[in-house]
Amino acid sequence: MSKATNQFQIIGGTHRGRRFNFPDATGLRPTPNKVRETLFNWIQFESSGKVFLDLFSGSGALSFEALSRGAHQVLGIEKDLRAFQSLEKNRELLKSDKIQFIHTDALDFLSDKATQQFDFILLDPPFHQKILEKSLNKLSLNGFLTQGCCIYLESEFEITESLLTDKISQKIKINKQKHSGQVHYCLIEVL
Repeated sequence: MSKATNQFQIIGGTHRGRRFNFPDATGLRPTPNKVRETLFNWIQFESSGKVFLDLFSGSGALSFEALSRGAHQVLGIEKDLRAFQSLEKNRELLKSDKIQFIHTDALDFLSDKATQQFDFILLDPPFHQKILEKSLNKLSLNGFLTQGCCIYLESEFEITESLLTDKISQKIKINKQKHSGQVHYCLIEVL
């Protein structure tokens, strides 16, 4: 991948048009602009002033878009050291105390009981590794899913009610669902 393609641009909000670079890393694929725009159109009236957890932050496209769209706080988790260092560098460019990144494995982070509540959980793990299923299970078991919380999911397959009810003990519903190319994505709500 050439350096020019290792870049994403914020689509909307206070940092609209701002470009960020990110390194090559195994499994790293930023959420496509069209998909990101659709997600933030879905939640545009609910995202301002809310707390986001971005598991598998990668390039940071979802984290920085949430911040630009008025999130009160964004916590991103990234295990790849080069990707984490890039996230930190990009965070410093914005000089914002509303966004923080932790260098750790997301599944390890989810293995501990939740210490804070999140309004939105962004779950875009590497594809073809069954990480999505493990993440959903740990989110449910360790108290990350509270009533009214929304989870955004990206996967290489269509998300079904049966998959969700198999991995999540809380009552949920799929609010929105689409696909673009090879990416399936949906927004679910904890009832």
